[in-house]
Amino acid sequence: MIKIENVTYRYKRGKDILKNVNLEIQDKETVVVMGKNGSGKSTLGKLIAGIIKPKEGKILIHDFDITDKKKKEELRKKVGIVFQNPENQILFNNIQDEVSFALKNLEEEEKRKRIEASLEKVNMLDKIDEDLYELSLGQKQRVIIGEVLAKQPQIIVFDEPTTMIDSKGKEEIYKIVQNLKKEGYTIIYITNLAEEMLLADRIVLLNEGEIVEEIKKEEILDKIEVFEQYDVKIPMILELMQKLKQAGIEIHLEHYSLDELVEKWKELTKG
Repeated sequence: MIKIENVTYRYKRGKDILKNVNLEIQDKETVVVMGKNGSGKSTLGKLIAGIIKPKEGKILIHDFDITDKKKKEELRKKVGIVFQNPENQILFNNIQDEVSFALKNLEEEEKRKRIEASLEKVNMLDKIDEDLYELSLGQKQRVIIGEVLAKQPQIIVFDEPTTMIDSKGKEEIYKIVQNLKKEGYTIIYITNLAEEMLLADRIVLLNEGEIVEEIKKEEILDKIEVFEQYDVKIPMILELMQKLKQAGIEIHLEHYSLDELVEKWKELTKG
């Protein structure tokens, strides 16, 4: 479990970016963090990953305080982070070299197993010997995710990982995240893209550095006005469901896909 207790963060001589934030994230839960630009989303992710430290309050991961410098190495084993631009995280030209850098203290056999397993999870094993700089941004991002997975963290922070990627690349990332959810990873997914809220078990809304709402996935349709209040867009599928509900037609979906909505609609209108 991650416990964020009374956390405030501010830049030097600046205003508070996060203000007295309290949040609990359960093991194996996927929490999507949303809010307008400047709301503190990425700052929260960096705090959880231990990249920056809170000015006030504390963050506990499995009962140890991540602000304790003695726990820095243990934190690196527990938490991985994927940023918006994969090119900012790439250090080597070759994919195998890139992923193996995260495993430099392991024996060669264990290193090889981890590299192959992690690249297979992101569907990049067949390109293991290729030049990273010849790949698309989406493929580069998948390699970076593989590099994070090779370190075998329990928690992964995704900080707007698809913002720079085309629609096909986005779908590949979504598949990876869904598979990681099934495998039991704890995921903190930061985004301002409407469709990505559907990856969540729970959505945390930030506004001006404060948590203003926590919404379970099954509650989204009942909280449309909350998203509108904080200028957070909702996916098209939810807009369609809302319009149907306003017309007196209530449809419950499990996967929130257009195909699923069409099938449910056919069932309702049959005969």
